[in-house]
Amino acid sequence: MAAITPIQEADLEFDNGTFDSAAFAAQALSNWQTLAAVIDHTLLKPGATRDQIESLCDEAIRYRFACAMVNPVWVPTAVAVLSGTGIPVGAVIGFPLGASLVSTLRQEASAVTRLGASELDMVIPIGQLKSGNHQAVHHAVHAVAAVAHHNGALLKVILETALLTVAEKLRAAEIAIQAGADFLKTSTGFASAGATPADVALLRGVAGARSGVKASGGIRTLDQVRALLEAGANRIGASASVAIVRELGAE
Repeated sequence: MAAITPIQEADLEFDNGTFDSAAFAAQALSNWQTLAAVIDHTLLKPGATRDQIESLCDEAIRYRFACAMVNPVWVPTAVAVLSGTGIPVGAVIGFPLGASLVSTLRQEASAVTRLGASELDMVIPIGQLKSGNHQAVHHAVHAVAAVAHHNGALLKVILETALLTVAEKLRAAEIAIQAGADFLKTSTGFASAGATPADVALLRGVAGARSGVKASGGIRTLDQVRALLEAGANRIGASASVAIVRELGAE
């Protein structure tokens, strides 16, 4: 994609298409299986062990979650456990600070996709965004998007909304979509706060039908999931995934 010029407020006002959040939420919440299918089952704690990663993957198979999301070092383990099950492996990139060199992001994205990850969740360069260097943000996202899409992987772009003003959220969302994001994602789960319905609604307002919206960070209950889906999310990231689907009847 060609380089963009600095985003102006007017650039956020064109028709982005429509996404029927109410209909999507109703369908996703109709039973625990349809809910599990939109949840990324996640374990990103730095102290996570091989046994815990293997258990995460076993749960992903049992409940048919959308993917198993792990740190890069655990991608080979997750790929081995999930081989032949149809459950994708997801990996985080530039996580959790969003302060990696673009060359590092490219290498990391290339490495994890070669190892078998088919969904990548990257953190934007938050400091560059807050410094007004929108071109650097675009460049970083586009670099990872090019690697991901070349290898048939999805790219979810984490904005870390708790650290941004409303204007920064709007700009970051538009830049990420223009740079090739398949999903806008709220949070890493490592900042001062996580997903809120207000932030999800804001991101869906920018995205329209052009990209997905993933809510993540601090999501532990079915009520939270319901509110986030109704606000416009079509993917949820959670470590409490099993407890959430059990609230809807899973055993």
